[in-house]
Amino acid sequence: MTPQKKRNLFVTTALPYANGPFHFGHIMEYIQADIWVRHERMCGNTVHFVCADDAHGAPIMIAAHKKGVSPQAFVAEISASRRHLLDDFHISFDNWHCTDTPENTELSQEIYRRLKAAGLIYTKDIEQFYDESKGMFLADRFIKGTCPKCGAPDQYGDSCEKCGSVYAPTELIDPRSALSGTTPVLKSSTHYFFKLSDPRTVAFLHEWTQGKGADGTGRVQPEVLAKDSEWLEGDNLSDWDISRDAPYFGIEIPDAPSKYFYVWLDAPIGYLASFKAYCARMGMDFEEELMRPDTEQIHFIGKDIIYFHTLFWPAMLHFAGKPFRVPDHVNVHGFMTVDGFKMSKSRGTGISPQDYLDLGMNAEWMRYFLAAKLNSRVEDVDLTKDDFQARVNSYLIGKYVNIASRAAGFIFKRFEGKVSDAAMNDPVLVQLREAADEIKADYETREFVRAMRRVMELADVVNEFVDREKPWELAKDPARAADLQRTASVALEGFRLLTLYLKPVLPATAARVEAFLNCGELTWQSVETPLSSANPISKYEHLMGRVDRKGQLDKLLPDRPEQTAPEAGKPGEKADKKPQKKSAPAADPNAPGGEPVAEICTIDDFTRVDLRVARVVKCEEVEGSDKLLRLELDAGEGRLRQVFSGIKAWYKPEDLTGRLVVMIANLAPRKMRFGVSEGMVLAASSALKKDEGVYLIEPFEGAEPGMKLH
Repeated sequence: MTPQKKRNLFVTTALPYANGPFHFGHIMEYIQADIWVRHERMCGNTVHFVCADDAHGAPIMIAAHKKGVSPQAFVAEISASRRHLLDDFHISFDNWHCTDTPENTELSQEIYRRLKAAGLIYTKDIEQFYDESKGMFLADRFIKGTCPKCGAPDQYGDSCEKCGSVYAPTELIDPRSALSGTTPVLKSSTHYFFKLSDPRTVAFLHEWTQGKGADGTGRVQPEVLAKDSEWLEGDNLSDWDISRDAPYFGIEIPDAPSKYFYVWLDAPIGYLASFKAYCARMGMDFEEELMRPDTEQIHFIGKDIIYFHTLFWPAMLHFAGKPFRVPDHVNVHGFMTVDGFKMSKSRGTGISPQDYLDLGMNAEWMRYFLAAKLNSRVEDVDLTKDDFQARVNSYLIGKYVNIASRAAGFIFKRFEGKVSDAAMNDPVLVQLREAADEIKADYETREFVRAMRRVMELADVVNEFVDREKPWELAKDPARAADLQRTASVALEGFRLLTLYLKPVLPATAARVEAFLNCGELTWQSVETPLSSANPISKYEHLMGRVDRKGQLDKLLPDRPEQTAPEAGKPGEKADKKPQKKSAPAADPNAPGGEPVAEICTIDDFTRVDLRVARVVKCEEVEGSDKLLRLELDAGEGRLRQVFSGIKAWYKPEDLTGRLVVMIANLAPRKMRFGVSEGMVLAASSALKKDEGVYLIEPFEGAEPGMKLH
């Protein structure tokens, strides 16, 4: 393994609002962050991983009033339900806190005073919506109407979920109170503003958003930078209203009677409050930890809150001064969807983490499923029953877990649990160890999907070795005991390495494997510390079962009536149904192509096909075939793939070598008479005019092997 400088990391996830239990959007984010944190800890780095309940705001106050309890009691009840779910999904926070605490009050008021001293706070009388029937000013989230930018209906008073625009509540078209349904009136009130439009702030944000963190990579992803740049251009950056009028559940603004901080000011400061409480508990100096030159502050958030986390938050921290530090990275993810639709109880796509566990479903199934879908880009993760079942049963169990059951019994029963030390240098194991740096790098850059794909490819290597050596046949011949021990030992060491590579994703399983293999704690440094006969393995115990389609998945995700997607050109119209599959009109045989279009597919159908740019490293004719060419393709994986393609009649091998093609990268390997084909190259042809030829799809100049087609 390549040695790396040790890091000191302060990592957070977005604070869940304390008005209800966790949903799977929360759990997905926590799992993504937890996988990365566990990887960092396996590297030997110091990680302080914290979060908290976001406890303030009018919604909490109103919900508590309806329930007849204090806001504090309401939040405490919600918070009490958090711990077991975090534990059950193996999420390793070091501290869980709350924004309604002395630490958050102290820090929020201190940061405010510093911003005020810097000349970035001012007051202004504004007209604000007031609900006369409720006798209170309305917070942004209690006003709904039509987005003034894109025309989407039923949007909140601060931002549009459809187009991402941020605006003042008074800009809404046809506003209404979400509390009473009445039309609110405008009343004047003095509000406090953070001068986000100040030239100093704008200049800093231009620099910060385009800068790099301590590890040399961009502070925000390219997609986020594009949106930030759009907001920062021209006059798109508005000053931020940071105050709310009583009655309000929140933190009082110093020297401003009956005025409270808007929840979005004190909520991100909750990261610092949680870290401060953690430092006090651990005997660390909070300010010294923040100011350490090697400390990196890293946030994991959803794409719906980038405006607050990549503009307001870094600006607040920068102008508040030491000991506060700006984030090194804000890692943004997409939403979790079900069958291509936003999670919603009313649509039958709302599933809860508690329901998942109550059905007896293994939390590590979900951790693996999400890891196999998550990458460093801002992309949604879609959950379907077929995909979940295949990834758990076929990959996690079929490829990985079964290796242990195929080999452990032979070693434990026949060789007193002792592996063959000589087998630890087998070429199969050398291949697995050589992949460590690549997989480690994928974890580091949050390319979990690539790491999982590579691990399963290595699992195939081990399984192919077992299939080739046939230990069950060797076991029948006492004279071949040494061969049996060698084969089973290679398989078990391969399983140890695969477990190491999966440990950030499957921590509970990894702990059981560490105990059963008697191999010590698996870290990235232990790649080169193989199993040893000096440490006999224990009896193999069942590690993980398969997901039950009828008893679990069908109950978690019951079938719903066919749904149709919204018509194009109607922004904001909500999708209630999936598109019906329709056959396209018959094609004109004399038109180009001349073939009818296939049945309509969904975006989920499309995203299951992993299309990659690949370079033809070598191409040759296949002896004994008059149709096939054998291609060796570089798809950016650190290895070459063999693909057989029936294009010999149209292409010469020397014409293809060095050219770029497009391949299906996740097609199941196919055993052919001439060898195994590990994919398919894409080509265009006409079924009605076969004599006109086949045309390979070639990417434009500038594309590189491994790039994914979207």
